[in-house]
Amino acid sequence: MSKILETTRYVVDRSQHVKINQDKVIEFCAAFQHGNLSHWLNGSPIAYSHLADSEKLNFLLVFNSTSFCYWGDPKWTIEYKGQQYDGSWGMIAAIMRAIDEGMPILDAKYRSQMSKENYQRMTRGNVEIPLLEERWKITTGLASTLVNKFEADFANIVRAANKDGLQLLNLIIENFPSFNDTSEYDDKTIYFYKRAQLLVEDVYQTFGGEGYGELNNLEGFTACADYKLPQSLRRLGILSYDAGLADKVDSLAQIPHGSAEEVEIRANTIWAVEAIKNELAKSGKIASSVGINDHLWLMGQTKRPDDKPYHRTLTTAY
Repeated sequence: MSKILETTRYVVDRSQHVKINQDKVIEFCAAFQHGNLSHWLNGSPIAYSHLADSEKLNFLLVFNSTSFCYWGDPKWTIEYKGQQYDGSWGMIAAIMRAIDEGMPILDAKYRSQMSKENYQRMTRGNVEIPLLEERWKITTGLASTLVNKFEADFANIVRAANKDGLQLLNLIIENFPSFNDTSEYDDKTIYFYKRAQLLVEDVYQTFGGEGYGELNNLEGFTACADYKLPQSLRRLGILSYDAGLADKVDSLAQIPHGSAEEVEIRANTIWAVEAIKNELAKSGKIASSVGINDHLWLMGQTKRPDDKPYHRTLTTAY
């Protein structure tokens, strides 16, 4: 896991467009309430606890494999049980709605042969979900790998990891290319693994560290560099952008995936969380990078009128 911290540190040390403000880190940590930490899925308005354990496991895989890039104009939203949802909650609602309607979406054999029309029906909303084609191809391709190599069951990958969270992460990245989240910066490969880390942590947290969730070696997991965390960190003043990047983000201009600006936003997001973790530790407040990640993400779900936009990047990484 050190290669995420090592390579993103390289970016932070050379960043031209993004800065971490340590004084704001100290200010945030001074007021931080340790008891506020909660796994991000605990905030979900849609319950999935009624699913059987094997179904929960496959639900987490289906969700995390295509949980990316929900923004648009207008923003994609769906209706489920009389309520409107968007973003991650919208994808969870779409999966649960499909299950309610009798679509065997948790069955890898079904997903491996799923038509684009059926995927479109599963994600139907006010507008077509962004990157529909890419989501459908990832869904069917990943399921085909499960069928061909792991007897159509994600549980077999979890078992193959021998209760080692880092090994599970590596198995996911090695077998499912869409989880291999890296970028280039100064001709150096920078590792993020946003969705792969989140999937492993979701398995651990959903099962309370028992059963499928009995996973060790999670201490080195980092924050998940997406577009909601930097928005929260910018709200707090912990991240700041130079004038050019700030103008692009605030005017909703697209920031290309793999550009120096986008890589710097993501790398500084990871290290801003590390700075928070290290500052909290000075006063005896022990929190993991993942716990802080979830806290900041949930914070971002509460909208404020003075919020600045999140950066727009069209990508399957996050």
